[in-house]
Amino acid sequence: MKITFKYTYLLLGLSFLVTACGTSACDSTEKDIDPEPVPEVTDQEVYVLVTTNNRAYDLMRSDVDFSSTSNMSPNTITLEADTQFQEMDGFGAALTGSSCYNLLQMSQADRTQFLTETFSHEKGYGFSYIRIAIGCSDFSLSEYTCCDTPGIENFALQTEELDYVIPILHEILEINPDLQILGSPWTSPQWMKVNNLTDLQAYNSWTSGHLNPAYYEDYATYFVKWIQAFAGHGIHIDAITPQNEPLNRGNSASLFMGWEEQRDFVKKLGPALQEAGLQTKIYAFDHNYNYDNMADQVDYPVKIYNDAEASQYLAGAAYHNYGGDKAELLDIHEMAPDKELIFTETSIGTWNNGRDLSTRLMEDMAEVALGTVNNWCRGVIVWNLMLDSERGPNRMVAVRPATGRSTLTARTTKASPAIPTITSSPICRPW
Repeated sequence: MKITFKYTYLLLGLSFLVTACGTSACDSTEKDIDPEPVPEVTDQEVYVLVTTNNRAYDLMRSDVDFSSTSNMSPNTITLEADTQFQEMDGFGAALTGSSCYNLLQMSQADRTQFLTETFSHEKGYGFSYIRIAIGCSDFSLSEYTCCDTPGIENFALQTEELDYVIPILHEILEINPDLQILGSPWTSPQWMKVNNLTDLQAYNSWTSGHLNPAYYEDYATYFVKWIQAFAGHGIHIDAITPQNEPLNRGNSASLFMGWEEQRDFVKKLGPALQEAGLQTKIYAFDHNYNYDNMADQVDYPVKIYNDAEASQYLAGAAYHNYGGDKAELLDIHEMAPDKELIFTETSIGTWNNGRDLSTRLMEDMAEVALGTVNNWCRGVIVWNLMLDSERGPNRMVAVRPATGRSTLTARTTKASPAIPTITSSPICRPW
């Protein structure tokens, strides 16, 4: 359903964020509390799910009298039908390898119940937008890309996609066939990397590096093959970003891609998608409001839009909120009102009182559920859908030897037929 009335966002945002923070992960103490199943929605019915910061109400349902005529209700919502803003594509979370691993530890019955309550429009919260990694992310079971052997002809989906992500996606699509999917890479294959754009020396590391311009066409083909591979499994990819957090050199899997590099790569990526007959949207940037305090990267997507050749291939830009202020969204919209905006990542963790619901509930309501939509975002996606009680599985940088190469270790939970103890909510990026 397309939402075009501004004031409707209030109800939509309430439902979205309460869902995200209505688990024990947001509380100051760990509790294993199963929320009440969301009642099936019937025609002409309006209800509100309420969570309070002390959890006196935890996804508590209350029915609301709703009338198109004047009444004596103390609460009145007026829809200004003639005032329209952006259409909404949806709300959702990231389906990382770690999330899929945890989901597959659940019994089929319990997993179906969880996914139904999360993704069903009729019997649940109606999540409708998923973000997945193109290759590994920092919440994968190992470090890998889909072409680790040099030569683009060696492209192939790997175990994480085939055994974890794709099976879970199939189950979700059975529940919500209208699901939209966004793909983002954390790194290119290492054989495509160089240390910088001057020396162009090979850079055999998962962390940092630049994409070698000599491989722009091969890397564009990599995206095409990835989209086609998912299509071969019956999964349609709606959109991609060229690089997750392109200004972050320090992530466990990462690639630096300044705006000029992304501009030049998009000039190869856009035509490659078109030649393959793909209608997949491309969103630029996919990083923080403050551009990681790099003065030469401020207004990153607009700088790319100013190049007409690159701009024609971009649907818009994607943002995270780990730095800066949401006002940047409005600023970018005003500079490029014909381009779309989506919000693709936020989370809770030790740095932002992630276990303290009294802090997170209202702040995330203001910043994520409402702050993004009220500043022209048409899609809102938070980080890991599900983690285990150890905030994993995840990969951590264990050693950085003198060679500069990162040694990564995988920390995974033991497989068990029981449901994992979930202490992390859909808004969660614990380290």
